[in-house]
Amino acid sequence: MDWLHDDRTDCYSVLMTITTGKYLELVRPAHERRGAIFGQRDVLKTTTAKRIRERMTSDIRAGAVLPPVVVGLIVEKEEAGSITEGNYPDQEQFLSLAADKTLSIIDGMQRTGSLLEAAAADQSVYTRCMRVEFWVAQSVRALIYRMLVLNTGQVPWTISRQLSVVYAPLLDEIRKNVKNLGRIFTPDKPGRRVGGGEFSSESLVELYLAFSLRKASVDTRESLSDEFSRLDFVENLGSEKFQGHFYEVLSILSDLDTCFDRYEGKSGMRFARGRDVFGSQPARIGFIVAVAQHVLGRPGLDRTFEDQDTRMETVVAEAVALRDRLELLDIAALGDFLRLDVLSEILDKRVGQVGRYERGVFHEAFRLLISEHFDVPSLEPCWRAS
Repeated sequence: MDWLHDDRTDCYSVLMTITTGKYLELVRPAHERRGAIFGQRDVLKTTTAKRIRERMTSDIRAGAVLPPVVVGLIVEKEEAGSITEGNYPDQEQFLSLAADKTLSIIDGMQRTGSLLEAAAADQSVYTRCMRVEFWVAQSVRALIYRMLVLNTGQVPWTISRQLSVVYAPLLDEIRKNVKNLGRIFTPDKPGRRVGGGEFSSESLVELYLAFSLRKASVDTRESLSDEFSRLDFVENLGSEKFQGHFYEVLSILSDLDTCFDRYEGKSGMRFARGRDVFGSQPARIGFIVAVAQHVLGRPGLDRTFEDQDTRMETVVAEAVALRDRLELLDIAALGDFLRLDVLSEILDKRVGQVGRYERGVFHEAFRLLISEHFDVPSLEPCWRAS
């Protein structure tokens, strides 16, 4: 084993040689959880691509040595603290630790797929040795940062494809750091939203992207090919406070969503119940981006870290004050505060690009709410802000 400490992100790079069987044993649970471990890139379907894949598989069976696969590993703070220079765990201890964690393959999905195919056809592949590099981090932020920087010179991926690699660890951190979240629906455990604070895993990942890029219109298919978007993303991830700010904003959103959920309307309007407001992804994105721009600054106009911390503390305090005020209202008064009839009328327009229009309405609405320090008699002026 060869250990190197990355001072920039406080990660450890661990290079080791293990058997292919041991490697596939480690990554197989990830395969079962996510459905396809080589989802890092779309399945190659062209004739040329298939031939190249078949050649790689046959080369592996013939004894070829592949470049190291890079695997991400998130550890607890206490576990990371026990790893110090001169006191590194041995290989058996390290692999035992890794076996209990959610692994993310940062580089080497296609090679892993070829190894699985080669081993299925030839059992001797399991006993051959291969090199694996582990990136050991305490936060998914550091892992995403490292992944984006390492892949900057490669063919651009979409942001959604990038984050799919660290999808499970990101959701684990969200669950751990946002205490007031309700159920999180995933492709493996689908569900229907029946209360405040419940969101799908895909919508949470999109909110993370929107907060990072500070844009209400996030094209997860194309944004990473925009070099400015890539730079903004990497710059934000370079801040140790960034991840914590996202969790605080998500906590505020979940709090308000739960408060709004108390109101049950009876009309047939699209926004009839309180939970319908943040049941809309455009509303969630509008809120997240409005807070991100207020706290972090607009893209290209980043605030100092001290200013970001001060603004975040103020937003949290003001949002908590609004939450406490709403909790004291009776149901009728809460409905009067929400003014969902006004919101429904504003959004009931025949426009092109409905999603973009709605994100714009909600973005302007929550920008006004923030500028008024969350102290408004009702949300009507917010809904009419655009």
